[in-house]
Amino acid sequence: MTDTAAVTDWQAWQRSWDRQQEWYLPDREERFRVMLDAVEAVVGPEPRILDLACGTGSISDRALRRFPGATTTGVDLDPALLTIARGHFAAEPRAEFVTADLRDPGWTERLPHRAYDAVLTATALHWLRSDELRVLYGQVAGVVREGGVFLNADHMPDPATPRLNAADHAYQKARQARAKAEGAQDWADWWQTAARDEALAGPVAERFAIFGNPANGDHADGETQSVAWHVETLRAAGFGEARAVWCSPSDAMVLGLK
Repeated sequence: MTDTAAVTDWQAWQRSWDRQQEWYLPDREERFRVMLDAVEAVVGPEPRILDLACGTGSISDRALRRFPGATTTGVDLDPALLTIARGHFAAEPRAEFVTADLRDPGWTERLPHRAYDAVLTATALHWLRSDELRVLYGQVAGVVREGGVFLNADHMPDPATPRLNAADHAYQKARQARAKAEGAQDWADWWQTAARDEALAGPVAERFAIFGNPANGDHADGETQSVAWHVETLRAAGFGEARAVWCSPSDAMVLGLK
């Protein structure tokens, strides 16, 4: 770690990321609470957690604060977000991070453990195409231990309710516009700020080389599917039970029980 990185306030960057995400997801903390409630209900208060597509480690952060006996492995490909995560958790021996591409067939071989009590992810897998996500769900089923749990909270619009979808979309855009006028950062703004930071400039440049510059749009290949699609795909992947455990008009959280 460079001297500049060593003195960087990584906790401030973590909070900044959380605020940017909350601009899109005002009910983000509620989703995390429901997610961890489900973890405790199914596998108990000392879980070994795989934080899938972990970003800055938002799920790990909340899990380790809630569960003193928990351990977490965060896996992601983004060098900038992993830099923040590793800095934020530098003094936390219960957390570790792995660089891996979830589209790589061998990504599970990079994990420090063969099985996990819980695999958790939020607002991340919509980056993948449906065929890629179907493959990933099969791989996740091989990582979750018998009796363990998988939870994915993400954009899962229901195509059967187009008028509700349109009304919610308009409402959320108006809410975001008000927050933006008050100084909130959106996705592209946040990344441009990170690119100007001395400690993050290098990792952000690497990130742009991998995913593209957010100012130009970087979700072009991703797809969203309905809750029903996720539930059916999880069951086909080997989960004995699967269902939605939380939802809003545009987002949902599905649970797969191994």
